[in-house]
Amino acid sequence: MAFSKWRARVSAALLAVLSPLAARAADKVVIGDIDDMSGPYADVNGPRAVEGIKMAIADFGGAALGQPIAVLTADHQNKPDIGASKFREWADTKGLTMLLGGSNTGVSLAMAPVAKERKVPFFAIGAAGASLTGKDCNAYTIHYSYDTTALANGTARTILDQGGRTWFFLTADYAFGAQLQAAATKVVEAGGGKVIGSVRAPLATSDFSSYLLQAQSSGAQVVGLANAGADFSNSLRAAHEFGLTNTMKPAALLAFITDIHAVGLETAQGLYLTAAWYWDLDDRSRAFAKRFFAKTGAMPTYNQAAYYSATLTYLEAVKAAGATGADKVMDALRRTKIDDMFTSDGVIRPDGLMQHSMFVMQVKTPAESKRPWDYYKLVKTMSGEEAFGSLADSTCPLVEK
Repeated sequence: MAFSKWRARVSAALLAVLSPLAARAADKVVIGDIDDMSGPYADVNGPRAVEGIKMAIADFGGAALGQPIAVLTADHQNKPDIGASKFREWADTKGLTMLLGGSNTGVSLAMAPVAKERKVPFFAIGAAGASLTGKDCNAYTIHYSYDTTALANGTARTILDQGGRTWFFLTADYAFGAQLQAAATKVVEAGGGKVIGSVRAPLATSDFSSYLLQAQSSGAQVVGLANAGADFSNSLRAAHEFGLTNTMKPAALLAFITDIHAVGLETAQGLYLTAAWYWDLDDRSRAFAKRFFAKTGAMPTYNQAAYYSATLTYLEAVKAAGATGADKVMDALRRTKIDDMFTSDGVIRPDGLMQHSMFVMQVKTPAESKRPWDYYKLVKTMSGEEAFGSLADSTCPLVEK
C-alpha cells in the first residue's frame, strides 16, 4: 500500500515536470512545404519558394513561442497520393503545425481533406482550382495567391473586350485545366463570345504540335492556353514557331514572370495576363524582390512572393493566438488584415479564400523593356471582389447564406 502511494506521488511529480515540456513541444512551430520541386511547376514555386519561407522566418526573428521554427520540404512529383500521404506522415510524426504548397490543383484537392482530418492549417499556393474554397472547402484550408475565377475575370474578360469573340482552348488534362477552362468559358459566353472547341494535353507534354494544329484548324480568333509553368512556356513557344500567333491571339490564362523570362520578350510581347503581384509594383515589392534576387538569382514569381507573405501571416497569427492550436490560429487568421509587400488589402474570408487586389498586365515589347526582368506594364487593377467574386456567391458550405 505504501509502495502504491509512493508510486502515485512519483507519477504525479513526473507529470508535473513533463507536462510543461509536452506543452512546449506541442507549441513548437513546424512549417512544411510539399510542392513540385523538380517538375513543370518547379520554377513557379519549387526550391525558390522555400527561400521565401526562410526569408519570412528570418524576418520574424527565427523563433516563435520561445522555440526555433522548423521547416520541412518534400517533392510531391505532381502525384496526389504522394502529397496526401506525406502530409499525414508529417502531421502524425513530425509535429507539423502548418503546411504550404500544392502548386498542382489535383494534389491540393488531395491534401485539403488531410488538413481537416489532422487539424493543420493548409495554405494552398500555386493550385488555381477555385473549388478549393468552393464546393471542396474546409475550415483549415486557405487559398492564398489566386484562383481560376480571378484569372478568367482578368485575362479572358480583357481579351473579350478587345474583340476576341471566338475561342479554342488548349487545356492541361487534370483538375486545374478543367476548372480554368470552365471559368474562362463562363466569362466568354457571358460576354457574348463563343467557344468553338478545345483539346486536352497531359501534364508535362513535350510536343504540342498536334494540339496546336487542332487549334489552328478551328478558325477561332483566340487560343486560350489553360495550362501553366513549363507547359505554358513550351506551348507558347511552339505556337510562335508554327506561325499560329500570326492568325490567332494567344490568351495566357495562367503565366508567370519565369515563363516570360524563359520564352523571351520577342515571343511573349503583347500578351495579356493576370497577376497576383509583380516585383515592380511599388517600393515594398521592389525591396523584397531585390533581397530575393540576391539569394536566388531570379525575380520572384507572385507565388514565391505569396510564400513569404503567407509564412509571415501565419507566424503573426501564432503570436496573436499564443499557441499553435489550429482552431485558435485559424480564428486569428480570419481576424487578420494583410498589409505587407504582397498585398495591402488582404482578408481571409469564411470560405478560406484570401481575397485581395489582382492585376491585369501586358507583356512589354523588347523596345519598351529598360532593364532585366522589366517585363510588364499595368493595364488594370481589379478589386478583390471584382477578381474573385462576392462571398455571397460562394458555393462553400461553410458560408452562411
